[in-house]
Amino acid sequence: MEKASKIFVAGANGMVGSAIVRELQKNGYENLLLPNSKALDLRNQEAVAAFFEKNKPEYVFLAAAKVGGIYANNTYPAEFLYDNMMIQNNVIHHAYLNNVKKLLFLGSSCIYPKFAQQPINENSLLTDTLEPTNEAYAIAKISGVEMCKFYKKQYGCQFISAMPTNLYGINDNFNIENSHVLPALLRKFVEAKNKNEKNVTVWGTGTPLREFLYVDDLAEACLFLMLHYNEESTINVGTGVEISIKELAETIKEKVGFKGELVFDTTKPDGTPRKLLDVSKINNLGWKHKIDLNDGIEKTIEWLHQTNFSSFK
Repeated sequence: MEKASKIFVAGANGMVGSAIVRELQKNGYENLLLPNSKALDLRNQEAVAAFFEKNKPEYVFLAAAKVGGIYANNTYPAEFLYDNMMIQNNVIHHAYLNNVKKLLFLGSSCIYPKFAQQPINENSLLTDTLEPTNEAYAIAKISGVEMCKFYKKQYGCQFISAMPTNLYGINDNFNIENSHVLPALLRKFVEAKNKNEKNVTVWGTGTPLREFLYVDDLAEACLFLMLHYNEESTINVGTGVEISIKELAETIKEKVGFKGELVFDTTKPDGTPRKLLDVSKINNLGWKHKIDLNDGIEKTIEWLHQTNFSSFK
């Protein structure tokens, strides 16, 4: 991928896409195609076909997706399945039709079985049942992984897939109803502190273990993989470090400066009990995360202050 190569970042306005754009620009890639969802609805096959035919991108980072936490996945499974399959089917197929040199598809660690052996190796894919609360999203993402694999097998396309762990950071979604656990907790603690509330409620028991990757680290990994990875099989992207939801809540509480109590609502679902990725494959290739969880949370809080908490609105 040359500095002047024409690069399409699908989902450029989202948390992941915007981080990829920052990483590309930092490394001297300026010939970027960055349409927003209003300019290009990736669910619309005709629109995607016209975009590829007109612009002829050489490389594609497929970071566009409908995403959300347990509540959103559980409440809108049909939308999560339909929207994500339409987005990835359209982009991957028209990348093939227009001779894109290389495409990176971003999946999610939720594609792995609920009770996969820990840490989760890439070979665990499709070996057991999924976590029911995000099954629709996982099925969509699995189909994207398999689509890249089979287009590579049948057509010789250089289409690769990466599976990031739980992400957070700049431009995250802080909507209480459909955000992931870390941004949801950040919002709860910030608002509780501002309103002098006595406690903050955390969904579930607090016992599940999760791994978190700062989004700028993922963006660096995406560029690394686009330049250095060509295998048919997917590759995990994470930190290899896990923390309980209770510990996460306590950490955010301390960083925000909230003085009240934690209350765990055990009537709410925990989701998968443990989800730690085996990142030995990408580490052995030469990439490793740089930003630990404490620093990442502080960076996110600092960004929220700079945006005057407008992301909460």
